[in-house]
Amino acid sequence: MTSRTVTLLDVARAAGVSKSTVSDALQGSGRVAEATRERVRAVAEELGYRPNSAARRLRRSSTGAIGLHLPQTATRLDYYMNLAFGAVARAQEEGLDVVLLAPAGGASGRVASRVDGLLVIDPEVGDSAVPGLLDAGVPVVTGERYLGPAATPSGAVICDNAASLTALLDHVTERGARHPAVLAPAGTSAWATALRATAASWGQEHGVAVALRTVPFAATPQEAEETTLALLHTDPAVDAVICAPDGAAPGVLRAAATAGRTVGTVSDRTTGSTTSDPTAGSTTSDRTTGSTTSDRTTGSTTSDRTTGSTTSDRTAGSTTSGRTGEAGAHPRTPLLVASCVDGTATRSAEPPVTAVDLRPAAYGRACAELLCDILAGRTAPDTVRRHAWALETRASTAPPR
Repeated sequence: MTSRTVTLLDVARAAGVSKSTVSDALQGSGRVAEATRERVRAVAEELGYRPNSAARRLRRSSTGAIGLHLPQTATRLDYYMNLAFGAVARAQEEGLDVVLLAPAGGASGRVASRVDGLLVIDPEVGDSAVPGLLDAGVPVVTGERYLGPAATPSGAVICDNAASLTALLDHVTERGARHPAVLAPAGTSAWATALRATAASWGQEHGVAVALRTVPFAATPQEAEETTLALLHTDPAVDAVICAPDGAAPGVLRAAATAGRTVGTVSDRTTGSTTSDPTAGSTTSDRTTGSTTSDRTTGSTTSDRTTGSTTSDRTAGSTTSGRTGEAGAHPRTPLLVASCVDGTATRSAEPPVTAVDLRPAAYGRACAELLCDILAGRTAPDTVRRHAWALETRASTAPPR
């Protein structure tokens, strides 16, 4: 059947079912047994069947496209570009195109006429386009919840952002940090709001004064560097900086270098001295969903049993304290560095930066999948799905080799 276009009737005859069954099986609709659905799909693939998109749109009053709305600052952030690619890949599997909407947004009526549904990612209360999109008259799935007053979306895919920051704060504390700081994003998205609230609540729960600094939602490395330098100048006791914005962590590393702070050296919790673990410094991953792994072999000190002194790795820029009576020989407080968003900037930094992998491509795919499921009637509206993250521990929170 390579000389002409393969039709639904051809597939029906080859599969031994009706034309309507073939249509339902390929569209994921109707009451078709799973075994029959799989057989029809296999036959269609074998025959080289391709759906007539124009005819299907006319029958379903469909535009054959979904809209994607991203934050205004998204165009220069790796996270959102990877998320968009994931959404496009999943939509294409349903035969749908993805229309990237202008940040300013258009009239909701025009939007609704161009797409079958909408993906609205990290909606901010301050984004004037969002209420109109949520009330555009087509199914809408949000990536994270919308905290402002507007029509309720048809569905949402959310991350536990409070848990991910908690995991980072727990991690740097287990690695010896006693005075952590968080460079939290400004703005009114659910992500930014959750991080600022978690930094405060975690500090209260643990009796630790978390130094909270607010930076732009899409802070550049330069902005993160300037904020960190000012922080370390005014609060030199800070021994860990967790940077929220995507791609900004290298600026924290530059600030540490400028301030003469060693990155990745673990502080001893009882003496304030430092130690080097020859087995640490490599990249490790915790692949459990939304959880974190603590390394219970680090953070200890090595004692000189003959003199009673505590030693540290001399190659890491730290000092050796003992009974030499060195006046004024106080090492600068080492600094642990971590990021709330993993990406190229954190993986390629020197040293590589511990970060939360939010799996943006998979997240975009999950958002598109929920919208496709709602459009096809496979999932009821008001569905909320959760997206898993993973903590990637790297050399910026471990002793150098």
